[in-house]
Amino acid sequence: MKDRKGETLTGQDLVKKIVNRIGAIGLDFKLMLLRWTGYLPSHCLRKIIYRLAGIKIGSGSTIHMWANFFQIKNITIGEDTVIGDHAFLDGRAKLTIGNHVAIASSVLIYNSEHDIHSANFDPIEEPVTIEDYVFIGARAIVLPGVKIGRGAVIASGAVVTKDVAPMTIAGGVPAKKIGNRKLKKLVYRLGRSRLFQ
Repeated sequence: MKDRKGETLTGQDLVKKIVNRIGAIGLDFKLMLLRWTGYLPSHCLRKIIYRLAGIKIGSGSTIHMWANFFQIKNITIGEDTVIGDHAFLDGRAKLTIGNHVAIASSVLIYNSEHDIHSANFDPIEEPVTIEDYVFIGARAIVLPGVKIGRGAVIASGAVVTKDVAPMTIAGGVPAKKIGNRKLKKLVYRLGRSRLFQ
C-alpha cells in the first residue's frame, strides 16, 4: 500500500495513519458541535460549553455568537475580554489573548499556515500572543508568529504579519504603524456584553 506521495507504507505506518484519521474525524465532529454552540443566544451557556471543550476563558469574558475555531486545546482568553461575532480563533499552536482585550466582528486569528516553499506544502505553526488592552478592529487578520503588545490598536481590515509594539496603532496591508495611543494609563473595563449576541 502507498500513501498520497507514492511512498510504500509499512504495517506500522498504516496503523498510525488510521489512528490519525480517526482522531481527525473526532476533532472535526467536536468543531462542528462547537460551531452549533455558537448559535445559542446565551453567553453563559456558550461559555460553559467552550470551557468543557477545553478553551481556557477568564472571568467576565465573552465569545459572541457564531465564533469558529480550528483546534481549541491551545486557546487561552484572559479576563474581561470580548470576542466579536463570526471571529475565527486558531488553536493549532498556542493562542494567548490577554485581559480587557476587545476583538471586533469577523476578526481572523491564525497560528498555522503552509510553507509554500516546501515540496510537501508542510504546515508551519507559530504561537500568537495578544497582550492586555489590545483592540482589534473588524475584519482584521492576524497571522502566525505575531505578538501584539499591550494597548495596541489594529485598524479594521488590517493584515498583521509582524509584531506590533505596545500602544501602537497599526493599519493597512500589511499592517504598519500609523500612530500611537494617547492614553498614558490603561485601566478601563469592557463591561457587559450585549445580551443576544
